[in-house]
Amino acid sequence: MIGSDKMTNSSELFPFADLTLARRLEKTEARGNVQFVEARAKAFPDRGAEWREIAGTYAMFDGATSPITQTFGLGMFQPITSDDLDAIERFFGERGAEVFHEVCPLAHPSVLELLNARGYRPIEFSNVLYRPIAKDFRLQAARNDNIQVRLIEEGEQEVWAKTAGQGWSEFGELADFLRELGQVNACSDSLSFLAELNKQPIGTGALTICEGVALLAGASTIPAARRQGAQLALLEDRLRFAVAQGCDIAMMAAAPGSGSQRNAGRHGFRIAYTRIKWQRTL
Repeated sequence: MIGSDKMTNSSELFPFADLTLARRLEKTEARGNVQFVEARAKAFPDRGAEWREIAGTYAMFDGATSPITQTFGLGMFQPITSDDLDAIERFFGERGAEVFHEVCPLAHPSVLELLNARGYRPIEFSNVLYRPIAKDFRLQAARNDNIQVRLIEEGEQEVWAKTAGQGWSEFGELADFLRELGQVNACSDSLSFLAELNKQPIGTGALTICEGVALLAGASTIPAARRQGAQLALLEDRLRFAVAQGCDIAMMAAAPGSGSQRNAGRHGFRIAYTRIKWQRTL
């Protein structure tokens, strides 16, 4: 039984970060993005949002400039051939989008061979972090009892999106993406959580569950309410919810050396591997 951060520091409780685990993690993140693309297609049917599975790779189009438009799982479930990569590149090219691949280091060696041969270049790193979760899960850190976390109710998607947008307001490049988040969220199957202080929304978090893996995303706190424990409460309650749904592994992604990675480490997360995002050069 894993009931505290201290107990999860024991290495035998962590599954080894091998191909089996990586496939679970990569598939979960892919499914989270698939849910978003499908929700975009429902909310804005004229945008042409769609996804396709090609040679075990999830290719997603959410608009030419969307951060969701890329692949996940390239080479994770089978070797990639030149014809496979041709088909993936056509998927994006026919929609006027650049080609980006988020590549796990445990992918089949054929991936690096093809990407290098075709002139792709690495443009970004991200750490995939994970930890086991089990019955009676609790974080050791003390919570702010004035902060309550709950799943949003029908009709609260705009409240969630507005709160998330305030929390991400410093990222101006996401303005267009955030502007439509409420409408997309209303059509999504993902789980959206609000943190409230004195019944006022101050933070957001999202959760995707796939085959026993809980993906944490959507973390945001409005500037005026930061450093009061909103994200701690959101983390613990989302993971307790995930355990109740039968999950045994939690995951998240963070920029290497970032505050998000540091905070995750404080709460028992470890680095499974570092991914590289590749961009096709013309």
